[in-house]
Amino acid sequence: MQMSEYGEAEGPQDWVLRLPGAPEQVARARRLVSSALGREHPLHDDGVLLASELATNAIVHSQSGEGGAFTLTVSTSGDRVRICVRDDGSATPPCVCHAGLNATGGRGLPLVDTLAASWGLMRENGVNTVWFELALDLVGARASAPGARLTSLST
Repeated sequence: MQMSEYGEAEGPQDWVLRLPGAPEQVARARRLVSSALGREHPLHDDGVLLASELATNAIVHSQSGEGGAFTLTVSTSGDRVRICVRDDGSATPPCVCHAGLNATGGRGLPLVDTLAASWGLMRENGVNTVWFELALDLVGARASAPGARLTSLST
């Protein structure tokens, strides 16, 4: 197996983990992303941060919370990383809300919108899958218009 300069196997790789819907499982989600990418990968920090936000959203805002579960998928291929979080469903779809300066929440999807090369939401039978892609060619050169990368919204 060939390794890239960042230590991960070259070619498409997928990691999938089903986690209980408890707050302490967000740390496990971060560890999976960290292990999948390797700490030296230039997309590591953004991947870990955004996966943490989506895992937290699944636990707090869906039936994936207490007694539920969520699924985290990390896929790498060349210069791209795709991370998906699938929850156990919710009454309403996720929304990109803009939190006030003193708000303690509401920053997860705006962060995804700002840092990801593209992202989207798939909603089927009340079950949400939120995904994002990170790209090496955007490291250090963020797109100037937030919202420009939302590439699919399916409800």
